Amino acid sequence: MTFVPSAGATADPLGYADIRSAAERIRGRVRPVAVAPMEEAVPSSRGRGTGRTWLALEYMQHTGSFKARGAVNFLLAHGREGTLPEAGVTIASGGNAGLACAWAAAALRVRATVFLPASAPAVKVARLRAYGAEVRLVEGEYADAASACAAFARESGALTSHAYDDPHVAAGAGTLLDEIRDRLPELDTVLVAVGGGGLFAGVATAARHHGLRAVAVEPEGSRALHAALEAGDVVDVPVDSVAADALGARRATRLALHAARQGDTRSVLVRDRDIVRARRTLWEERRIVTEPGGATALAALADPRDDGYGYTPHPDENIAIVLCGANTDPATLLTEA
Repeated sequence: MTFVPSAGATADPLGYADIRSAAERIRGRVRPVAVAPMEEAVPSSRGRGTGRTWLALEYMQHTGSFKARGAVNFLLAHGREGTLPEAGVTIASGGNAGLACAWAAAALRVRATVFLPASAPAVKVARLRAYGAEVRLVEGEYADAASACAAFARESGALTSHAYDDPHVAAGAGTLLDEIRDRLPELDTVLVAVGGGGLFAGVATAARHHGLRAVAVEPEGSRALHAALEAGDVVDVPVDSVAADALGARRATRLALHAARQGDTRSVLVRDRDIVRARRTLWEERRIVTEPGGATALAALADPRDDGYGYTPHPDENIAIVLCGANTDPATLLTEA
């Protein structure tokens, strides 16, 4: 599945104050992130040093991904601003964003209408309905579902949510960084998988405030942010990756591009084979099941090179790797090439 930014997306940059406000709104409504040491499962190119590597276990979040943070912040912010209509919220997404939106709406007693292609897996449809969302199946691809969602919003007055291209969504995602830092005060660097860039925009904004490095990790076949940095502006890219179901954005958000140009940031690519290997390593070494997108940040340490692929930490660097999602079929751990 590929995603495109919403027509009403804002280009205004995020500030750390937005993330602190989001943290106050969502406190007690999301699960605080847990962290676990990881060195023994990561091939090391550091040599001797004092640096350590941790996993941020955000796949344990409500609905199985970090998206729950942004979804509940989005609804709470609009509710407090008086911009949440009686018709509720609508979104076009059968993936992590749709699940998070449906869950947040149920938790806040808000009507939710979710549009997705008629070809969507029955298990996703069932889960959305279990959260109480009205599910509307649309013939065609994601773009057709998005068009139907937009028409519904115009006709009903429902508030349109977006998977990643919204400041409230990005700010909610950014609350993750402060929680990681609270647990790891010695933290130097955080590695984050990037699709459209909502998570990265939020995390990088918070990292800049604390003087930390944020590394954007993208599959080589789905490099929307990497391409935007090279071009100097957001551009459309082809999408062909094992992680495309979660990271398959054709275009990064301007929020993400702005964040990637500020502070100490890096943008690196990883190969699909390294994503598959990282995902298997998590299972074989830790019995952690993630979706491919959830293992993409870890893949950056698999085979670092000097050609923009992978990330090479220095020996004393303390790193957190965000495992951002686990909505997957565990059987694919054994079938992916």
